Amino acid sequence: MTHPYHIDQNPHKGNRGLVRAVRAAKNSWCGLVYAFQEESAFRQELTLLVLLTPVALALSISYLEKALLISSLLMVLAIELLNSSVEAAIDRISFEHHDLSKRAKDFGSAAVMLALLIALLIWLAICMPVFLQN
Repeated sequence: MTHPYHIDQNPHKGNRGLVRAVRAAKNSWCGLVYAFQEESAFRQELTLLVLLTPVALALSISYLEKALLISSLLMVLAIELLNSSVEAAIDRISFEHHDLSKRAKDFGSAAVMLALLIALLIWLAICMPVFLQN
């Protein structure tokens, strides 16, 4: 029994190997550019990454701790992109107020807030001992 919708029927799934990887990279870059141009929250969180990355690199901590600090900020950006994706999909369906649409958007917003909280906790846990030593 064949699945009613298999890969041969999807015109977007025909690429394989290096061609697929190149096209995926191009799509990813377009998504980042669009997020930067259209999403103020993304720009604000990107600004945090740009300002705090040199701080993380300058601290007298292990490479693993530096990676953790920077990764926590990248995680915020990734979750912001997912939140923006949910919002775009909901808006494509309808701009009309609907409780399920609000719930989906609120869930995405809550995910971003939790990611920011996680990043803050990681930064505090790693940086507080460094600053208290000095």
